Amino acid sequence: MTATLCATTAEAVAGVRDGSTVLIGGFGMAGMPVHLIDALIEQGAGDLTVVSNNAGNGDTGLAALLAAGRVSTVVCSFPRQSDSWVFDGLYRAGRIKLDVVPQGNLAERLRAAGAGIGAFYCPTGVGTPLAEGKETREIDGRTYVLEHPIHGDVALIGAHRADRMGNLVYRKTARNFGPVMATAARTTVVEVSEVCETGELDPESIVTPSIYVDRVVVV
Repeated sequence: MTATLCATTAEAVAGVRDGSTVLIGGFGMAGMPVHLIDALIEQGAGDLTVVSNNAGNGDTGLAALLAAGRVSTVVCSFPRQSDSWVFDGLYRAGRIKLDVVPQGNLAERLRAAGAGIGAFYCPTGVGTPLAEGKETREIDGRTYVLEHPIHGDVALIGAHRADRMGNLVYRKTARNFGPVMATAARTTVVEVSEVCETGELDPESIVTPSIYVDRVVVV
């Protein structure tokens, strides 16, 4: 499978619909696809459910999408930190919903979606409000909570380089959630700093194969 090389970020995010579940890569600002998020703001889709590690930093990237009023629900691990004032204000005003997911669970629920796993049992969250209303099971004397995959309509991720087929390599910790999100969405859109010819990337360095990538744009 060969990804579509888009000329603009607007072309890359075209077709995102109101009410979509959008997976957004990044750990804080590391690896966050800021240019694609800006294009999504311009594109106008609203009532979005955003799945990300954080709930936005400062006033750019995901925080800008929240400030534009396009997001109805945030699914994340770390909704509050010193620079998450946009989300904090919206949440306190009752203008946005929050689903807190422990970080390991978030990664595994995304991985499960990409791997075709129907659900899995995990000990994280047992005995806390995060387990309320969920099925539990005792296995070998330990209680586990049933967790379900997180599927996305669209994944917006950042990578370092792509080849013309859409194979991806990442730069250090900017890799974070990108690989699992790419497998968990119906449509994966990637911003990169460079597109090279097919065959130039070391096959041993490719993390996300092109089969998981639909659109690539250079920013």
